[in-house]
Amino acid sequence: MADPYSTLGVARGASEAEIKSAYRKLAKELHPDRNKDNPQAAEKFSSVTTAYDLLSDKDKRARFDRGEIDGDGNPTAPFGFGGGGGGFRGHPGGQGGGFEFNGGGGDFGDIFEGLFGGGGGAGRRGGGGFGDFGRGAPPQKGANVSYRLAVQFVDAATLAPQRITLQDGKTLDLKLSAGVESGTQMRLSGKGQPGPGGAGDAIVTIEIKPHPFFTRDGDNVLLDLPITLDEAVKGAKVKVPTVDGPVMLGVPAGATSGKTLRLRGKGFTGKGGQRGDQLVTLLIDVPADDPAIQALVEGWQDSRAVRTHLGV
Repeated sequence: MADPYSTLGVARGASEAEIKSAYRKLAKELHPDRNKDNPQAAEKFSSVTTAYDLLSDKDKRARFDRGEIDGDGNPTAPFGFGGGGGGFRGHPGGQGGGFEFNGGGGDFGDIFEGLFGGGGGAGRRGGGGFGDFGRGAPPQKGANVSYRLAVQFVDAATLAPQRITLQDGKTLDLKLSAGVESGTQMRLSGKGQPGPGGAGDAIVTIEIKPHPFFTRDGDNVLLDLPITLDEAVKGAKVKVPTVDGPVMLGVPAGATSGKTLRLRGKGFTGKGGQRGDQLVTLLIDVPADDPAIQALVEGWQDSRAVRTHLGV
């Protein structure tokens, strides 16, 4: 069974930040879109995602470290037999507190009585004690199944519902969570492989696709907006695209390239439920070889020292 620490290439004492950094690096390298001619990359990508799912969950990580679950998140055997005088160790009921003993001439009747509540030597009677403990091991759940869901930039910003097709051919409408970003994982309980103890889970890793002209900065959306020279000089109302659809934006008279205007509430929804803004940077587009513009500036020169702040 794969060791999630080895899969991610981190030490057992790695911090949450180190684990997250290792996962992002590997996920980027092994992403199926970058390895279309390498089918093994998809398998490795799935293994890396499963390992990160386990180690990023504090409870699962602690249970794995105690030996209660394996690298796929499935319960391990209730106890294992070892050599050296017939000793054994285990964790009753899958809990963290275990028990262990090794041969050496002691009277283990009292130990069994204390562990299994069978006063008067219940551990040695046929109707209870140790035999009942063996039958109390929880049945094993089915394996988790990993999925990758590509989400359009605008859909992620507006939290539009997404439809995902599971391995059994069934489809589900998935509600994106506030604060969603590439690498966000969503768990669909009971949508994994079937097993004696119930089905495992589906782990969906979100990948937000790039946009032709929008970019993201935290919860804000950035846009470079071309404007004409006359719009910059005289001011104008211009139509601007946003993730919610086009809106009208007022360009102030005398606007310069690089000036940034803010459209409030037109960004991504953060984890706290508040939406970021859209920041619009103006770029004056001057046509080349336009006789009218050349005639306009003929004999006129702007004498301002506009580069003084640059030290030149």
